Amino acid sequence: MSVGLGDRLVVAISSRALFDFEEENRLFDQGRAQDYMQLQLERLDVTARPGVAFSLVKKLLAFNEPGQQRVEVVVLSRNDPVSGMRVFRSARAHGLASVQRGVFTQGAEPFRYLRPLGAHLFLSANGADVNEALAMGFPAARVATQSVQASATHPQEVRIAFDGDAVLFSDEAERVYQSSGLDAFQAHEVEKALLPLPPGPFKPFLSALHRLQQSGAHGMRIRTALVTARGAPAHERAIQTLMNWRIAVDEAMFLGGLSKGEFLREFEPDFFFDDQTGHVSSAALHVPAGHVSSGIANQPPPSAD
Repeated sequence: MSVGLGDRLVVAISSRALFDFEEENRLFDQGRAQDYMQLQLERLDVTARPGVAFSLVKKLLAFNEPGQQRVEVVVLSRNDPVSGMRVFRSARAHGLASVQRGVFTQGAEPFRYLRPLGAHLFLSANGADVNEALAMGFPAARVATQSVQASATHPQEVRIAFDGDAVLFSDEAERVYQSSGLDAFQAHEVEKALLPLPPGPFKPFLSALHRLQQSGAHGMRIRTALVTARGAPAHERAIQTLMNWRIAVDEAMFLGGLSKGEFLREFEPDFFFDDQTGHVSSAALHVPAGHVSSGIANQPPPSAD
């Protein structure tokens, strides 16, 4: 009899997002796939170090209780099946025995398996795979593998921070800013303050987190933050949009263009999502971060005639 994932929150994650395989991956990037596979085989019983998204995964899995599986984590990787053995052994060694499902494609595109998984989030170090996942309508981010590890200060809370425009919301307002400047952006947002922004690529993930928070899990909670370059008066439309969705965030930071990194350092998220590489680089100095290649900021500039 087939088994379904039902109403679980499903996270699909690459092996490099879950574990630190950067040393091994250098061989792969050099075109030495066989050497990479051999090294992984030689290190089969060497437990891999935690990667950028390890803390996020571990805490989400803590929402599971005996008889109540609320979160499913599936490894979705370009790795070969032999390397997949090391992934699962490392997961068990780190206390993630519930990570039991994986798809290992040996270099082929893995993102096509997001649809049968019904994934609510895809995290990968491969930018091309992330772009394809976003194009298919799945919340996805390229992990910044240089990010520092998450703080261990809040073991009972999953802390997640989101940028607003082009992440939680559409890039409608960002397009106005890019084309006409700050004053036009402010005027546009004041005029439309009561009109909810269209959803962005990560709205489904925020909704899934909201459902998980309401599930009645014991001992764990979710704390979310909106961390945006918006300032007053453009903040009102963002708040009105969340109210319209009937989803509340715990903290909102309207920074008016200030660097986000130090504010995120104080919030201590297990992960931060942003559409602009500059903000991701700033955040990665302090917290785990990922780039959401969505919206006008990630479109190539028009070519000259």
